[in-house]
Amino acid sequence: MLRDTPFSVLDRSRTREGEDPPRALRATVDLARQAEALGYHRFWVSEHHSVPGVAGSAPTVLAAAVASATSRIRVGTGGVMLPNHRTMVVAEQFGVLESLFPGRIDMGLGRSVGFTGGVRKALGHGKEAADGFDQQIRELLGWFDGSQRAYPQVHAWPAEGLRPAPFLLATGSGADLAAAHGLPLVIGGIRGEDAMLRAVDRYRAAFRPSAWAAAPYVVLSGTVAVAATGEEARRLLVPEARATAYSRTHGVFPPLVPSTSVDPGALSGPERDRFDEAMTGHVHGTPEDVAKSLESLLSRSAADEFLVTTSTYDRAELLESYRLLADLRR
Repeated sequence: MLRDTPFSVLDRSRTREGEDPPRALRATVDLARQAEALGYHRFWVSEHHSVPGVAGSAPTVLAAAVASATSRIRVGTGGVMLPNHRTMVVAEQFGVLESLFPGRIDMGLGRSVGFTGGVRKALGHGKEAADGFDQQIRELLGWFDGSQRAYPQVHAWPAEGLRPAPFLLATGSGADLAAAHGLPLVIGGIRGEDAMLRAVDRYRAAFRPSAWAAAPYVVLSGTVAVAATGEEARRLLVPEARATAYSRTHGVFPPLVPSTSVDPGALSGPERDRFDEAMTGHVHGTPEDVAKSLESLLSRSAADEFLVTTSTYDRAELLESYRLLADLRR
C-alpha cells in the first residue's frame, strides 16, 4: 500500500539555537530541493506570526522561492490562515504563483488566527474573524471562477480563470466544510486517531463534488521520524518536544536545541508532563517499524496521501529520516 501512496513534506522553517530566521528560510528552500530529489509529491510551507522559533510567516512568498528552486515537485501552503487576510489579496497571490508555475501550485487553507491579542491586533483581525471561515472560503474560490458577487465589477487578476489546487486544513468543523465545498481534506492522522477516523467518515459521506474535486481526497498529516534504531528515531523527536513543553509552560516557542542538551529529569513537574505528552502520538522507529505503522494507519483510514511534518535540531539527521521514509515506497 505504501508504494501506491504519495508522500509529501510540510516544513515550518524552524530556527535552531544560535541561528537567525534568514538561515532557517534558506534551509527550507534547500530541503525542498532535497525532497524533490527523493521523490516526494508536494512540499508545503506554513504561516506563523511572531513566533521566535518559526521563521515561516509569509507562506506565499516562501512558496515562490521554493517553486523557483525546484522543477517538478508540487509546491504550496499548509496553510494560508484565511482569517488573517483579505480573500482578494490571497487570490491574487495564488494567481501570481499559478501563473509563474502552472500546474504545480497547491492552495492549502486554514482558519487559525493570531495566537495572542497583540498579534491579532497587529494583523488587524480578532478571534471573531475565524467565525466567517465558511464565507471566506466561498469568496476566495469565487475570485478564481468568477462567481463572487460581493464586489461587483471587481476582479482578482491574474487569479480569475486559474486553478491552483485548494486543500482545507481540518480544525474543528474543517472536515465538514471541506465536504460542503467539495475540497480535498488535510487532517492530523496520528494523534487522536479515533476522532480523525470519525471526521474522515463524515467528510466522505457528506462530500459534494465540485469544480475543484470530483471525489473526496484525504491527506493524513503527522510527524514521522525514521532512523537505523528505534532509540535514534525517538531522539529525533526530543528537540521539538522540548520546544513544545517550553512554549506551553512559558508562553514562548523557542528555537530548537540539540537533543543532547535536553535532560527530561531536570525539567519542572509541569514541563516534564508537557514534554512526555509531546513525545507521544508520533510514528517513529526503524524503517521496518515505521512501514508497519503507516500501513496500519493508511489501511484503517483509506487515506489518499500522507503529509509529513517533522522537526529536529540536526538537519542532516532530518534529511536522513526523510530519505529512509522515501525508501519505503521504492
